[in-house]
Amino acid sequence: MTPDPSTTTASDVLRYRCTACGNLTRFDVTTTRRTRAFHHFTVGGDLEVEDVEVLEESVEEVSCRWCGHGNAVEVRGPGAADPA
Repeated sequence: MTPDPSTTTASDVLRYRCTACGNLTRFDVTTTRRTRAFHHFTVGGDLEVEDVEVLEESVEEVSCRWCGHGNAVEVRGPGAADPA
């Protein structure tokens, strides 16, 4: 399940860093998510999606928005592999 953003601290979050250009803030991230959600349709047919629960999530690709490198991005934070 995804952490509640109101209780997430900086030490709980994965951070990316581009070793090619030094970027720490702008990345294109492609993810795949499997979710369960409550779909509430009004009598008029309008949909409101509520109570979304992330069951599974995987990051497929991360690339630097500044220089375009995908192979120069390293991950830092909890659960990240130590750089070799």
